[in-house]
Amino acid sequence: MINSQYDIVVIGAGIHGVGVAQAAAAKGYSVLVLEQSAIAAGTSSKSSKLIHGGLRYLETGQLGLVKECLRERALLLKLAPELVKLVPFYIPVYQQSKRGPWKIRAGLALYQLLAGNSSASRFQSLDKERWSELDGLEQEGLLAVFRYHDAQTDDVLLSKAVMASAQRLGAQLCVPARFVHGVIHKGYCDVHFEFQNSAFQCTAKVIVNAAGPWVNDVRENMSPQGINFNVELVQGTHVIVDGQLDGGIYYLEAPRDQRAVFVMPWHQQILIGTTENVYRGNPADVKPLPDEIDYLLQTYHHYFPQVQQRNVVSAFAGLRVLPASSASPFKRRRDVQLLLDNEDEPRLLSIVGGKLTAYRATAEQVMRRLQRSLPPSSAQGDTRTLPLVLPDV
Repeated sequence: MINSQYDIVVIGAGIHGVGVAQAAAAKGYSVLVLEQSAIAAGTSSKSSKLIHGGLRYLETGQLGLVKECLRERALLLKLAPELVKLVPFYIPVYQQSKRGPWKIRAGLALYQLLAGNSSASRFQSLDKERWSELDGLEQEGLLAVFRYHDAQTDDVLLSKAVMASAQRLGAQLCVPARFVHGVIHKGYCDVHFEFQNSAFQCTAKVIVNAAGPWVNDVRENMSPQGINFNVELVQGTHVIVDGQLDGGIYYLEAPRDQRAVFVMPWHQQILIGTTENVYRGNPADVKPLPDEIDYLLQTYHHYFPQVQQRNVVSAFAGLRVLPASSASPFKRRRDVQLLLDNEDEPRLLSIVGGKLTAYRATAEQVMRRLQRSLPPSSAQGDTRTLPLVLPDV
């Protein structure tokens, strides 16, 4: 049953939307989530399926983001052991690699330090005698292979588990539901939406815009609209090919442009990703481009030339929301932005960007920013201790 009043209405049931729903419900607030198609139907189901600190972000000086993600990784390993699992990662370094062995070793040492020198973040240089075990990895010109651990997840199941946790705490979900219009008043908001072919209206103390690539569409349907978000959509494509990997996940340097590309086991097949190209168009129309697929397959076959040609089973593309910039997408900052209509007493908060790994920390940050706009409440849980279990599928 849809109520006439809520403390918080969340627009979007991607990982950040469901994360906010869980955090808000845990603090004792009434929550309604509006989702246009399905839980994690957009970007949150098109990720690289990794729960990690983001080793490559050290190169751009994003130490705070890496440390936060490593802390959240450790927490998710405890809260969701069925959904988040440590996996060995391998970084091969060749004579022609942009990053030499000393640089990789230094990066991994800093990564380990930021993780608190935990056992999960220790690394090693793999003995040359063991290189032959690495799924046919090219060994000509190979100087070193580093092994460390990060985690892998099923992004859709994780999002569903977080939403299920929120619902156990009293949050409501309407799906498929279309947000139509919102009006900001002094002290509350009117929310108009469609659900089950009927029009509905409710009020909320605050609206959280967690619509991902549709974040500006939601803003345009608010009165007043507020400032325009100067963001770009960046397309990331993955391909799934037949075959299996026994060693673990390979962290590779694409020969075409030296970007990071992962090759990883995924449901008895091989997942390769990702690309980064600015996207202009309707987010609903995003799809893998032939050149992106070629780029990923060329990277794979460059490092595994002895392996027979793989058949492409499927490909998918998602959209990251990044600050607009003249810099290449690969070099842009990845920390989340929380944009408010009013700093003193916000009624609309929009989430721009952010990482799958840090969704819980982002949700807690959202709740802190909204505190002045919400009534007193009685907490009934803490997202740092709430277990995340596999939802019924």
